[in-house]
Amino acid sequence: MKITDEQIAYCMECGVCTGSCPVARHYEEFSPRSIIKQLLIDREDVVTRDRIIWRCVTCARCSIRCPALIDIPQIVNRCRSEARKAGYYPEPSHHGVFHIIPRLQLRDFLQDRVGWASQWRVRRQGEYFYFVGCAPYFSSMFRYLQIRPLNISRAILTLLNAVGIEPVVSNREVCCGHDALWTGEEETFVKLAQKNVEAIRRSGAEVVIFSCPEGYITFKHHYTEALGKLPFQVIYASEFFMERIDLLKRLLSRDGEELERVTYHDPCRLGRLEGIYDSPRILLDAVPGVERMEMERSRENALCCGTSAWIECSSCSKSIQFDRLEEASDTMALDGSEEGGILITSCPKCYIHLNCARAALPEDRVAKKLQIEDIYVFLARHVTEIQDK
Repeated sequence: MKITDEQIAYCMECGVCTGSCPVARHYEEFSPRSIIKQLLIDREDVVTRDRIIWRCVTCARCSIRCPALIDIPQIVNRCRSEARKAGYYPEPSHHGVFHIIPRLQLRDFLQDRVGWASQWRVRRQGEYFYFVGCAPYFSSMFRYLQIRPLNISRAILTLLNAVGIEPVVSNREVCCGHDALWTGEEETFVKLAQKNVEAIRRSGAEVVIFSCPEGYITFKHHYTEALGKLPFQVIYASEFFMERIDLLKRLLSRDGEELERVTYHDPCRLGRLEGIYDSPRILLDAVPGVERMEMERSRENALCCGTSAWIECSSCSKSIQFDRLEEASDTMALDGSEEGGILITSCPKCYIHLNCARAALPEDRVAKKLQIEDIYVFLARHVTEIQDK
């Protein structure tokens, strides 16, 4: 993006971004404003050689509070693209496997990505397309944490079938390309986008539903920037189910349940980058017997899950995650009990990262007792309970 002289003048006299940044609290040398300043004073190639651009978690807390309306994450991403072209790369998490998988999906072979969906009512052609994303790979990789991100996709199909939708699920879809885009691999991103648009077009779908905020914003904004107007509508799952809230409420109606104390974690991509705050909360409030409590930092001020795009997972990441877990635990312990409660999010990666951090907590920490659950698994669990009665 181009920064105006007026924005530059305001920026150099401010500093709200650095004061808002969770990474700056842990790295003294990190400052969103300093990145802007470096770009103005130095040549861009000097900035691209600085490892600091990979430490940014692109959570957009800086931009949402910036008086000059500077989109700092997009500036960081542009620098990352130039850095990669110059041969400077980030430190990958999990030995880089999540960066290799999207590249492999560009090869000319067809995987059985959706064999797990056979027990639900799904189609090969139809009006609605459910974009599964990378959940099958996440489930394979994170068995050691005893979590199954693919259960989120199973839950979505349960909910869709419950409201009368039989979606298309397709072996022809590939990774949405979010992580390739945010680590400077533009060519990989564009190729993935082209494959996905073609797969969905061939399915005849008019509406594509996402349970992953990263996939949703990537299609909605970045696909259109790269490929032009899409031949279908994209919608995030909480917004889709909000349109059917009356039916869901009937499905979720039941008596005699114990009180469930929950708090909701706003994912950065869904919240600050897309402005979707209300629909997940309304869906949670529709479940009888649920007491929803707000963390001190919520909505546009929510603390992020500590890492992004499977890069630069560090002690800084863990510190941010521990802070978030403690905040959630404190929020739900108002009566002095140490039962923990349920921390709910609506992003597969938040679910993974926060579970990973919880596993690393010492046994004597109250936050260790938190349950961490995806919103769609939570909702589908209650719908399933009704259907089983």
